[in-house]
Amino acid sequence: MSAALDRKLAALSDPQRRRAVDLLGAAPRRAGELAAELGLTAPAMSRHLRALREAELVEESHPPFDARVRIYRLRRGAMDELKAWLEQTERGWAEQLAAFKAHVEADG
Repeated sequence: MSAALDRKLAALSDPQRRRAVDLLGAAPRRAGELAAELGLTAPAMSRHLRALREAELVEESHPPFDARVRIYRLRRGAMDELKAWLEQTERGWAEQLAAFKAHVEADG
């Protein structure tokens, strides 16, 4: 497992961050909108967004009319490594279960 994948899993271990990812999956949002929807203070939302940015799950942009406003969105492809790891792990489990089943049936 890579360090980048470890950071993503660590960031997603927090339920508020997972909820933020769910909201951003529907549409990009300002930090204030996310904070309001999640019932968090601005400083708490800022800490969560920083963790998500450092894990390379979200990215921010500024609209041309106001550099103080930050719009957050999910990074394209941010979950690709996580999906590949999950698929590989699932294949390993399936193979182990099939081998266990064959072993039990052979003894039975």
